Amino acid sequence: MSDDAVTQGPGAAAGNGATLVDQRGLSPRAHRGGATSPAAVELLRTLRLLYTWVQRFFPHILLAVIAVAVLRVYMDGGATLMGEQIRNALVLGAIYALVAIGYTMVYGIIELINFAHGDVFTLSGFYALTFGSLFGGAIGGLATGNGGLGLALALILIFALTMTAAGFTGVLIEFVAYRRLRDAPRLAPLITAIGVSFLLEGTMLLLYGPDNIPTKDGGWITGHAFTLGSVTVEWKQVVVVGVAIALMFSLGAFVRITRLGKAMRATAQDRNAALLCGINVNRTISATFFIGSALAAAGAIVYSINYNLIQWNLGYRLGIIAFTAAVLGGIGNIVGAGIGGFLIGIIAVFGGQLAGAQWSDALVFAILVIILTFRPVGLFGVDVANRA
Repeated sequence: MSDDAVTQGPGAAAGNGATLVDQRGLSPRAHRGGATSPAAVELLRTLRLLYTWVQRFFPHILLAVIAVAVLRVYMDGGATLMGEQIRNALVLGAIYALVAIGYTMVYGIIELINFAHGDVFTLSGFYALTFGSLFGGAIGGLATGNGGLGLALALILIFALTMTAAGFTGVLIEFVAYRRLRDAPRLAPLITAIGVSFLLEGTMLLLYGPDNIPTKDGGWITGHAFTLGSVTVEWKQVVVVGVAIALMFSLGAFVRITRLGKAMRATAQDRNAALLCGINVNRTISATFFIGSALAAAGAIVYSINYNLIQWNLGYRLGIIAFTAAVLGGIGNIVGAGIGGFLIGIIAVFGGQLAGAQWSDALVFAILVIILTFRPVGLFGVDVANRA
């Protein structure tokens, strides 16, 4: 054997010492994939640009659509109908906002969609009904028989008692159902939340029955506050919107300024780092559930004052719509969730007016799909890594 053959190895016998396979007689493999036509490439480029444009200007598009809907109602029914629907939308949106804030607080801290939150809203309505009946209806008598001062004291009492009871209910739910599942796969606490929701609904059905129940505080606030043109605004509607706005901005300030609020933001950003800094994570999460459930209770009280009824399964539908409001405003953003609640109220009312009441919920959930497609962080949200 020659020195060249030894140096080149076995491939030399085939005349191709640089490769392991004899390349003689082989040709390049033809590309069998279908050729993309220039028209298809241009269509894909156009769709991508359209998606980017919609994603960038989504808030402007949403506001434009709402403005067109309001204008359409004005053209169909005049200024009176438009004004009445704006009033109804703000009242409904205020209730959605109070429930949505609770959703966004819990998700911002432990990234859990607490589907039982809507049922805590309903349970809080029954709490208010129970407290209004205690002591021979003394709180109701105070509200209706002692002028403005008696009404103010009765409202303070019913809000304090109901929000406290709802807050401890939320803490109990977190301790029993969610605490042991914090490090579990995300599907486990989600299924647990659904189970807690069904448990609360079944309990309320057994205790209070399937029918609408008139509330004790529905007649506390009466009279007209003011009139704009031909649209009359009642005092109870002013209270509903005022309570929602006051609690929304007060909670935002609480989270920004107070020590507990800073602990909540630290826990939301990095739970392990917060623990290393000396923050009691369990206490912080329990406080979050307490505050979120208390806000749901405030929503239940103003709902019962305005609509004068409560039902065992009311929170299921309302809770899902409030979750949509939280996603629209930006999960993890308190003020954003509140604004999202008001926007969802406007969409539900004006969409129902134009398309029919049977389409109201469908439009709301269509908004949810559109948000998740084009702007998953919502109008005022941030990336999950920076949500605190």
